[in-house]
Amino acid sequence: MDMRWTVHLPRDTASVPMARRLLVGAMETAGVDREVAMEIGLALSEACANVVEHARGGPYSEYQIRAGITGDCCRVEIIDGGPGFPMDRLRGSAVNVGPGAENGRGLMLIRAMTDHVQLSNHPRRGAVLRFEKTLRWRKDALVPVS
Repeated sequence: MDMRWTVHLPRDTASVPMARRLLVGAMETAGVDREVAMEIGLALSEACANVVEHARGGPYSEYQIRAGITGDCCRVEIIDGGPGFPMDRLRGSAVNVGPGAENGRGLMLIRAMTDHVQLSNHPRRGAVLRFEKTLRWRKDALVPVS
């Protein structure tokens, strides 16, 4: 199976559950195992929540989600128009998150829910977060299950 889609959403808290429902719904319709679809949905929610909280811009600013399934892999890319990631984050410096911390757990959750995470800054402006996860399929999936 090969499908891709792009969504432009306002940088608003209401966009976070909308993005998650769109992606999880598409995966479940295609026959992705519900547990895997929910893990990817959680990772996407965390990434979108980070955009809403940290990307700066005008009141009508938006961000973009590109997602797709190719074979047994789901790839997701979130692009915002904010200031980008700090250089220490791009170099892979770990963020120390204490047990009572209210912030800083998003990227940790994304890494835990996915197989591969990549952070970069857009050449013009903004941050780009990409992640991938290997899919499992239900027996009634639209794709041939090997």
